[in-house]
Amino acid sequence: MKTKKKIIRNRESSIQKYRFYIQTAFLLLCIWIGVDFYFFVHYLQSNGSVEYFNRPPGVDGFLPISSMMSFYLFLKTGIIHPAHPAGMFIFAAIVLVSLVFGKAFCSWLCPIGFISEMIGDFGEKIMRRKLILPKWLDYTLRSLKYLLLGFLFYAVFVMMSIAAVKMFLNSPYNQVADIKMYFFFVDISKTALIILAVLFVLSIFIRNFWCRFLCPYGALLGLVSFLSPHKIKRNPVSCIDCGLCAKACPSAIKVDKVITVVSDECSTCMNCVDACPVADTLDLKSIYTKKKISKKIVAIGVVVIFMLITGIGIFTGHWQNDITAQQYLIHYKLMDTYGHPTGTTAINKLDQESKKKKNMDKQTNTKAQK
Repeated sequence: MKTKKKIIRNRESSIQKYRFYIQTAFLLLCIWIGVDFYFFVHYLQSNGSVEYFNRPPGVDGFLPISSMMSFYLFLKTGIIHPAHPAGMFIFAAIVLVSLVFGKAFCSWLCPIGFISEMIGDFGEKIMRRKLILPKWLDYTLRSLKYLLLGFLFYAVFVMMSIAAVKMFLNSPYNQVADIKMYFFFVDISKTALIILAVLFVLSIFIRNFWCRFLCPYGALLGLVSFLSPHKIKRNPVSCIDCGLCAKACPSAIKVDKVITVVSDECSTCMNCVDACPVADTLDLKSIYTKKKISKKIVAIGVVVIFMLITGIGIFTGHWQNDITAQQYLIHYKLMDTYGHPTGTTAINKLDQESKKKKNMDKQTNTKAQK
């Protein structure tokens, strides 16, 4: 009886409604960006006959590969590439959030993660239970996103030189990648529609199917999260072994069986902390100071970090790209002729072209000196 009184008296209020508000606000922001981008493309489709509508820079956030390459270029050279500069700052913000609070972007800000969560909640309501895959199958499927991430890393960081990365970012294809992405969804092919439908159905039965098994972005953030100094920690002394934390975890982590949650699937959603009925038993803590991190600090921290880094991009003038309306009109007419420079052959071609350009520049400089 004494224990029960302690449980009722010390139980903390849930942070989940605030997480829902933040997720909803970010989703609405993405929808707003989508509407603005629609009007921008409409201007291009009209060949400039309607009023010009500014391209929303936030759309760069939906170009993760280009953003990652821009971030890599910045780390290597200090250059902020002008094609999709907002994407680089968005990518940096997401990585920094993961370094501080683990894979929190996925559960607090990511619109795809939010939609997957809603689909998963719907699935649990109709099935009245969570479907947990056998461990061997779960690990096998989870490896897929790391294989995709490994392929991207190999293609960019191993196969491509900095000059080749710069040439890719300068390419006409990269400059209109956002417009091509728009038409991919507007004029979606039958095959792509079937794939999306299959992913939707699978997400009903297997919670967060895309995020858990296929998202290379999530794989990257999961690896980065290992470096985060903040982890969910369980106090085994006060723990009553109710198992509510493990039941509440959307990633099916056995929180009740470990002292410190160290998992690439933990997204710091704080569901397990909210579910724990005993005070000071399950909390987010610093692994260095051992101090408890308030759930409100997580909510505020994720939003502030993201806004701070993207704000730097805005206020330093590195948010909107440098492509003019007239250049976009020309790109739009030629867009179908722009091929994607992928594969070993294309990458080697980029390297050869960059070396050729370097040699030509050297020869020009030599002649000028003579």
